[in-house]
Amino acid sequence: MTVVNRVEQKAKVGINDIIQYQILTYCFFNKIQISTSDLKCLSELAKVDDIELTIFCKEMMTKKIFKSSQSARNSITKGERKNLILKNGVNKKKISLNKELNVQTKGTVLLDFKILGIEPQEPQGI
Repeated sequence: MTVVNRVEQKAKVGINDIIQYQILTYCFFNKIQISTSDLKCLSELAKVDDIELTIFCKEMMTKKIFKSSQSARNSITKGERKNLILKNGVNKKKISLNKELNVQTKGTVLLDFKILGIEPQEPQGI
């Protein structure tokens, strides 16, 4: 009989934390490394559907996530390379969080992850 160590944890958190948790979980399981400021940037982007790039970069400065518009643009470019952010348009580019992340941002959100960690089995001797 296999023994399964079960860990159950419940937490009541704000919407910002739950958005960041969803993004971190996606990045963890897809082996994508992101910085804290990139996480905050992605979290803010998740709250809006589509937004013009320049406006969003200014918002990131206003919210003191980045010190300059260029730093925000660099973060967005990194996110795009990692397939976390989508860019559309030619002149006034619109950006959005990639829908594949499936981040829930509206209303009450209950995350119900069931993750099973399996110990590697040693090969059976002959």
